[in-house]
Amino acid sequence: MAKAKNNLRTIPGVDTLLEKVDGCDLPRPLIVATIRAELESLRKDKKIPSQDEILNTILLRLEDLALSRLQPVINGSGVVIHTNLGRAPLPVKSVAVGTGHTNLEIDLATGRRGKRAAYLEQCLAELCGAEAALVANNCAAALVLILRHFTAEKKEVVISRGELVQIGGGFRIPDILETSDARLREVGTTNRTTINDYAKATNKDTGLLLKVHRSNFFMDGFVGAPERRELAQLAKTKHVPFVEDLGSGALQPTEMWAHGHDEPTPKKVLKGGADLVCFSGDKLMGGPQAGIIAGRTKYIQALKKHPFFRALRCDKLILAALQYTAEEYLHDRADQLPVYQNLKAKPAKLKRRADKIAKALGELPIIVTVSEGESQVGGGALPQALLPSITLDIVPTLMSLKEFSARLRRAPVPVIGTISGQRFRLDLRTILPEQEKQLIASIQQSLK
Repeated sequence: MAKAKNNLRTIPGVDTLLEKVDGCDLPRPLIVATIRAELESLRKDKKIPSQDEILNTILLRLEDLALSRLQPVINGSGVVIHTNLGRAPLPVKSVAVGTGHTNLEIDLATGRRGKRAAYLEQCLAELCGAEAALVANNCAAALVLILRHFTAEKKEVVISRGELVQIGGGFRIPDILETSDARLREVGTTNRTTINDYAKATNKDTGLLLKVHRSNFFMDGFVGAPERRELAQLAKTKHVPFVEDLGSGALQPTEMWAHGHDEPTPKKVLKGGADLVCFSGDKLMGGPQAGIIAGRTKYIQALKKHPFFRALRCDKLILAALQYTAEEYLHDRADQLPVYQNLKAKPAKLKRRADKIAKALGELPIIVTVSEGESQVGGGALPQALLPSITLDIVPTLMSLKEFSARLRRAPVPVIGTISGQRFRLDLRTILPEQEKQLIASIQQSLK
């Protein structure tokens, strides 16, 4: 019993530990909560560590907590639209308009209450070749809103089995559809669906015909699906709306920089006869997370009046960033968006940048080589498109690749790369030119 008391007396108090972590810049309540959680864990353990070991454990916990704060990172992964790294990189000035008070819902011409996002919706409608447009939190939210409205009375949604896709994070289109209380009417087979399959399944209980773009995978071989115009004609004949979910949502042609791989645009979809199209704002569009719905005015107005829409509205920061992005397209300056600087970067230019960085790292205890590589678009878009790129390949001489990679993630500006072929690889396509100095500093820091 005396021994147990002895062990308990070796556990320092909260105040003592607070003094020892005085340099931590986390909010004090979080520091206290972390210390208390560790001490509570120790009291349940029969073997009490030394005070130094306790302090080191707490410092590590606090460091891990600090790393979990949202902060800038350098993406050297080679995946341009990287979901884990925030998808499309945004220009800093894109959110400037939304930081203070704004005319979010006031009409400056009359002084009366105005319509939220009216100007932005006009910009998006113009970009999509649509009568009208609206903005929700993300593309999944946009799809749920569409389904809740159109299946309020007629519950069935007709969709091809080959389009019941799974998107990132384990979310599946069937699960999203069923949250709206809709009933799925699957038609065709995984690899082939005909217009007759849709026609047979469409009845008095059909709320809409839904087409989902297979943006994050592709099928080849004995495959087939109806043309968009065929589906549009069937929907018109049956007096049901025809909706297409594009997912990634490219607003300009992709063939030139994606080496012949085509991604349908909202304008093309609506021109092909769809009543509504929905797509993401933070993928190939290059803006913030948002779900955009464009199409016929009567449907857009009905969706905006739906009670559920209020739960899906975007705030002023998202609307400001999306407005900036839309205007860049309308000014024919989309190539200046960071996502397109990455996607359209030329390997020759990347090689010059890589050579310059390799030279700057020459005195460090590492072996650096510049190699050819391939980047991916990411964001569930253009899975077949591999973009020729240049990588900076690093082999540290005083530590393992795993330790080097871990240190880079803990650098003042964290760096994300990949370990491949016994090398730590940084893809220059996904590293913006203005990040080069930070990259060099982070590598230097990680080797100390």
